[in-house]
Amino acid sequence: RLKRDWIWNQMHIKEEIDTPLPHHVGKITSSVRNNNAKYIIEGEYANTIFKVEETSGDVYAFERLDREKKAEYELTALIIDRRNNQSLEPPSKFIIKVYDINDNVPVFVQKVFNGSVPEMSPVGTSVTKVTAVDADDPTVTGHATVTYQVIKGDEYFTVDDNGVISTTRADLDREHQSTYEIVVKAKDAPGSSGDSSTATVIITLTDINDNFPVFKHPSFHFRVPENISVGGEVGRVKVEDIDEPQHRNTKYSFVRGDYRDTFEIVANPFTNEGIIRPKKPLDFEKVAEYKFDIEATDPTVDLRYFKSGGSRSISTVTIEVTDVDEPPVFTKLPYEFKVKENDPEIRTLGSVWAHDPDAAKRKIRFIRRRASPNGDYIRVSDSGIIQLPKPLDREFSSSYNITVAAQEILEDGRLSDRESHAHVHVIVSDENDNAPELVYPEEPRVCENAAPGKVIIRISATDKDEISPRGFFKYSLATEDTNFSLVENYDNTANITVKYGQFNRDLAKIHYLPVIISDNGDPELSSTNTLVISVCKCNEKGNFTFCEERAKQVGVSIQALVAIFICIFTIIVIALLILLRKRHKKDLSGLGRNVAEIHEQLVTYDEEGGGEMDTTSYDVSVLNSVRKNGMKPEAVPSPYAQVQKPPGNITSGAGEMEMMIEVKKDEADNDRDLLPYDTLHIYGYEGAESIAESLSSLGSGSSDSDIDYDFLNDWGPRFKMLAELYGSEP
Repeated sequence: RLKRDWIWNQMHIKEEIDTPLPHHVGKITSSVRNNNAKYIIEGEYANTIFKVEETSGDVYAFERLDREKKAEYELTALIIDRRNNQSLEPPSKFIIKVYDINDNVPVFVQKVFNGSVPEMSPVGTSVTKVTAVDADDPTVTGHATVTYQVIKGDEYFTVDDNGVISTTRADLDREHQSTYEIVVKAKDAPGSSGDSSTATVIITLTDINDNFPVFKHPSFHFRVPENISVGGEVGRVKVEDIDEPQHRNTKYSFVRGDYRDTFEIVANPFTNEGIIRPKKPLDFEKVAEYKFDIEATDPTVDLRYFKSGGSRSISTVTIEVTDVDEPPVFTKLPYEFKVKENDPEIRTLGSVWAHDPDAAKRKIRFIRRRASPNGDYIRVSDSGIIQLPKPLDREFSSSYNITVAAQEILEDGRLSDRESHAHVHVIVSDENDNAPELVYPEEPRVCENAAPGKVIIRISATDKDEISPRGFFKYSLATEDTNFSLVENYDNTANITVKYGQFNRDLAKIHYLPVIISDNGDPELSSTNTLVISVCKCNEKGNFTFCEERAKQVGVSIQALVAIFICIFTIIVIALLILLRKRHKKDLSGLGRNVAEIHEQLVTYDEEGGGEMDTTSYDVSVLNSVRKNGMKPEAVPSPYAQVQKPPGNITSGAGEMEMMIEVKKDEADNDRDLLPYDTLHIYGYEGAESIAESLSSLGSGSSDSDIDYDFLNDWGPRFKMLAELYGSEP
């Protein structure tokens, strides 16, 4: 109703599905009594969904209304005069409310739900929760209430009115069935006959540690060589645990068989297998087979849910050890011997011993492999005897180490390629065989005006031998007739002091002081060492101002002296060989003077002239005899035309020479390959009676000859030119 206090009026309309249209909603009334009154409504939904009858004020709905889409509509009512359109009352707002009918089905918020629960959980353990929504008005009793029901899998699970799913059995076993798929139905309040919806729930059983491991086989058999390393893998035993990996905690242990000190079984955390490893070396010759029982169990199994069966599984393990060719085994490691140094009577220190551990029992041969220090100081015989080829020197090395290899001798006499090693340590005990030596850090100097008792230098000594347990070194002066004195400090040092004072540099600028040092050893050894003391000029404060420099002694080692001697000896031998060679050549030249006269002529044709003085006025037989008796270089073909001695018995003479010259001239005239220049032709011919060879240098393989022609200078002026040509002097 319209009221003047402007309170909003309400109209209610029931949402309808099949109601005929238009549907009467309500009536607008007024206190104004006017037959000309006209009713009008305004608003978003006026004259579309809602319309008013102008004369009566009845409001009608021309569309079906759905509360779930829109529950309220706000409109404005007006009353005007038809005649002048004047408002008879002020505008009044009113609300049309659509009240609910139970016309919606509950709908699940998702089609598939997931849940999990530990296996073997008690009855009533919550698994998960499902939710369905009804769009009807919750303020109306029974319209929005949803109930749930398990329609598939209700023998294992149930659901309450709040959608919470829980177990109905306590024996759900994951190892039997790990997942369940159930169907839940949602509908209106109990007693209603409306439609319903369904959803699927997948429930997973989570694992608990409720099963013990079981061996896959009642027995296991392994073969392993006897040389398997300690900690190596012998084999693996396998078990089956139907729990998930995180709940597999198999522990292996020995049940029967006294081999716990020989083997161990370690579980692999990833595969759950038991790995058998040896704890000590295996020996086929001692034990060829091991047999023992082992068990597998899981101490973390929850016994509350343990179903049936034993709590442990037992299996028998057999390990067969196979024989291999092992290297020899030393009976004692390491070997240590002691010997006195410089003892010539000790030649054998002892022996090493090894045996073949295999059944063949082959003989053993011993070989030295390495030595420290390196050298032939210690030897090993084939039978293992440790020998000394010469006495040992402790000052060179206080201990000697060698590595001895033992190898088996095969049936064919060869040595096996497998060997074992033993360390031999030789300790050299000390004997007092070295005298102490003087040690001083700097060159001693003394002022010429030094006062008596002035300490010049503190000296000490060193000894290559071990320190004597009887005390310190003893120091003394070899002579008392000196301006120096020695004072022992009893700490292996001594002081050299001034005895009388006032040195005279004019008489002696350097003093040589012999010092005797003994070592208190057994036997006691001593040495005399010369201490060179310089007398220097000093100022009033006692500081040195001038000292003569001593000639520094340069020491040369024995090795350097030997090298120098070898070089000098080599130089002397080379010089003697050179002298003997020259003497031998001179003897050969003297022998050539008695050779019979050689008939040979050297004829030279030279278009440019010259050469006559080289071919006349001297006899070349002696020179040629030297070439014959000396080293003859291998002849090579001459680039010039040359004729040899014609074969057959041809009478030597002028006709023979003429024929040879004519032949050579004819060859030169008819040779088309030569250039038309001036040429030089050498014609050499040896007569039938000649015993000498050609002297021509053109027939020689090289211009460098090893014959010494210096003796030509002794033959007179006629051989001067040859001496200049062949001599060694420039």
